[in-house]
Amino acid sequence: MRRITLWSLSTLTTLVLLFSYHTSTSSRSSSVAAPVIAQAATPGAVATPKATSPSGTSTSGSSSSSTPSGGSSSSSSSPSQSSAAKTYAGDAIGTQYGDVQVQITVKGGKITASQVLQVPWNDNRDQEINSYAVPILNQEAVSSQSANIDMVSGATFTSDGYIQSLQSAIDQAHL
Repeated sequence: MRRITLWSLSTLTTLVLLFSYHTSTSSRSSSVAAPVIAQAATPGAVATPKATSPSGTSTSGSSSSSTPSGGSSSSSSSPSQSSAAKTYAGDAIGTQYGDVQVQITVKGGKITASQVLQVPWNDNRDQEINSYAVPILNQEAVSSQSANIDMVSGATFTSDGYIQSLQSAIDQAHL
């Protein structure tokens, strides 16, 4: 009787853990996507991801507010009152494999586009991981309208840097 009870509780516990495991909500297949080419939204925006060298243990945030795309917040009006699209570049976040920097486009108080300005792009493995992860992260950022997005499995460092840089850009846009 004791063995049956123990077996039943073990089975029940296993089932609860199995069904409570959170999986990705993305509908993408696990095949490798084409390489990421960031589209230039403004003159001067980087057309392809910037290759960064491995930096070991770099600082987790950059306080520089100067961006290649001129993404700075206007102090005369709130972005939600403006009908023109504005771009905001987040801080370049140092990860174990290189810097990650995100740029968002805001129109009417909503994020209409998100793209990377920098991702680790040093070798084939970086390219494989980031060509798969970056489009998913861009899509999640636009659909959630916040930095509260799921990380991409297998791209933990890129996802973490992306989320931090995205939050920085959202803060600049006052969203």
